[in-house]
Amino acid sequence: MPYVIHLKPAAERDLASLPPEIQPRIRPRIDALAVDPRPPGVRKMKGGGRRWRIRVGDYRVIFLIDDAGMLVTVTRIGHRSDVYD
Repeated sequence: MPYVIHLKPAAERDLASLPPEIQPRIRPRIDALAVDPRPPGVRKMKGGGRRWRIRVGDYRVIFLIDDAGMLVTVTRIGHRSDVYD
């Protein structure tokens, strides 16, 4: 049974504000989290509690995983220089 993907409003704004050539690369990676929320290359963030991140080139997708509720909540999407603030 796949996980449900939920984008927080801030993450939706982040995705919409990315350069048009980057958006098609990031969206499939987010959708793939429904099947495998911990794909190869995923890292748990230090000091981030339950936060995880995936890399898509110079961009990062920050998300939370709720295994009990089968939910992946994307909280931030952005360039690696900005997303960790």
